[in-house]
Amino acid sequence: MPGLPTLLPWNETVGETIPPDTPHAVSVSLPTWKANVAYEEGERWVVDKMQCGYPRFFIHPSIERLAQTVVQQHGSLEADKAMLFPTRGCAGRCRDFLCKENPDVLSSVFKVLEYVPQAQQSHSGPKRVLPRVSAVIYPKELWPTAKAFWQHTGEGISSRRAEFCQRALEDGTLVEQGSDTQLKASRLFKGPRRYQRPMSIDHSDYNGTNGHANGHANGNGITASEGAPDSDLFVEERYGRNLSADFAAQAKLAIRKRIAGSLATDTDLPHSLDEATNGATDRSRDVPGFSVDDVYLYPMGMNAIYQAHRALMLSRGEKPSIMYGFPYVDTLKVLEKFGPGVAFYGFGNTSDLDDLEAKLESGERYLALFCEFPGNPLLRSPDLLRIRALADKYDFAVVVDETIGNFLNVHVLPYADVVVSSLTKIFSGDCNVMGGSMILNPHSQYYESLRKVLEVEYEDNQFEEDSIYLERNSRDYVVRIDRVNHNAEAVVDILRAHPAIKQVNYPKYDETRKFYDACRLPNGGYGGLLSATFYSMEDAEVFYDHLETQKGPSLGTNFTLSSPFVILAHYNELDWAAQYGCDATLVRFSVGLEETEALKEVFNKALAAIPSRIG
Repeated sequence: MPGLPTLLPWNETVGETIPPDTPHAVSVSLPTWKANVAYEEGERWVVDKMQCGYPRFFIHPSIERLAQTVVQQHGSLEADKAMLFPTRGCAGRCRDFLCKENPDVLSSVFKVLEYVPQAQQSHSGPKRVLPRVSAVIYPKELWPTAKAFWQHTGEGISSRRAEFCQRALEDGTLVEQGSDTQLKASRLFKGPRRYQRPMSIDHSDYNGTNGHANGHANGNGITASEGAPDSDLFVEERYGRNLSADFAAQAKLAIRKRIAGSLATDTDLPHSLDEATNGATDRSRDVPGFSVDDVYLYPMGMNAIYQAHRALMLSRGEKPSIMYGFPYVDTLKVLEKFGPGVAFYGFGNTSDLDDLEAKLESGERYLALFCEFPGNPLLRSPDLLRIRALADKYDFAVVVDETIGNFLNVHVLPYADVVVSSLTKIFSGDCNVMGGSMILNPHSQYYESLRKVLEVEYEDNQFEEDSIYLERNSRDYVVRIDRVNHNAEAVVDILRAHPAIKQVNYPKYDETRKFYDACRLPNGGYGGLLSATFYSMEDAEVFYDHLETQKGPSLGTNFTLSSPFVILAHYNELDWAAQYGCDATLVRFSVGLEETEALKEVFNKALAAIPSRIG
């Protein structure tokens, strides 16, 4: 086909899942520079081959199939599309966004549907995960707006939930109910208001906020049950789509304990919950009064950021926010589109903080400052000590995204009111499940008001099967971090020594290292993410095309994953990104667990392919 790039053997994978042959993969192969550009420009030779994509940017085939089924039942396949969400609340926020962004469209054209377990199904025997999904049907021409909501907020359903609900819809155990039935169903919930939230499991025992169980517990915060699933039963339940609610609840508790730093054992459930260590190592959240109750799970990291912003507005009123440092693209979009505005400080340097302090002194007030520690993709670290001092003096919250640094390397909670993270990344490592978390600092002046908001607003929307995968993937999290740190430094050393490389971005060698070190744990490293820019675009392309790693979006994988990040994330705003130091030649590397010498050889080989410019 004319115009196709010449493919080297390891680059003949355009559109395949990463990891290969993984139905719920989080990444997709874009193995050449031209493939990334072609993807951004919508060229068919790439787009038509894509088996998957990063879930907030690509609608998984299982989700699309269920959406079409819903439209076929309640709309027009020629005129309508559907967006799918875990709850009616999420769907309602999508509808509101569609109305706000399209004021000339009558609100009556949007239809919100809720699908719930069929009322007559038996609840005898072990409690099982029950299918639930909500849908917004909207005119096809409003797809860009609906897609923006899906991408920016992370509110959409996962592909595993879509498969689960598709099967339930086909066998009649999932049915659509009207708003009047929904009101009747809500009266079945008993107890304090904080527990009156529909869950995607049998609500007879697991109505609690933040995954807490009602009724008698076994000391671990889960309802006691006999015969927890072993590995064989896990396989039967996984492929039979007959998931144990008890087992899913145990998995969620284990994830939350792991995030809290009080669970470090690599053993099966439920035994690992009994063997949990509480603050026994320097890798725990060393903040007095902090507990697993301060950890909240979300379907993905961006949803944790969106919900943190939303909770702060509900608790403190709608004020503009601050985005400090060059951000991952959707964080800035959330602050721009779902609130009264944002002050953007894209350099994230001392001059930016000086300017912010001057505005604060002049009387400007803000809701919160959002930052990453360190930033993606420039790996610059914000001065959290100074930011904390400004926040205390001028009354704004600090929200820190610790995804890149991760809590085994850095300890940012003392400087933050809220810490968010994408569990999709290194916490999971296997690149086959999405997840996110938000934790509250119990010493924050906003702690009580946020807890009150979350008691009413929080919905546990992480699908139970996703939780089971996430828990299993994260058991060896501690061991993996040390190896990733070591490998990343080895790759950094190679790149820094090559004359074609203009700049290597890594916390250890950045001018902001002192800010990183101020939060680094005694045994913490500098993380597995780095990036490099080249003196010429040609060199960047040659290097990337000859690099024998997996190549696609996402990061934090157990295998090394590379991407021309600025091309992929900012293709339509390259000049804007460049002014903040994000050069179009930038290649980002998420370093994995490979044998160190073999990894060094891969990078040396790709660098050797760059033509010599001497003479």
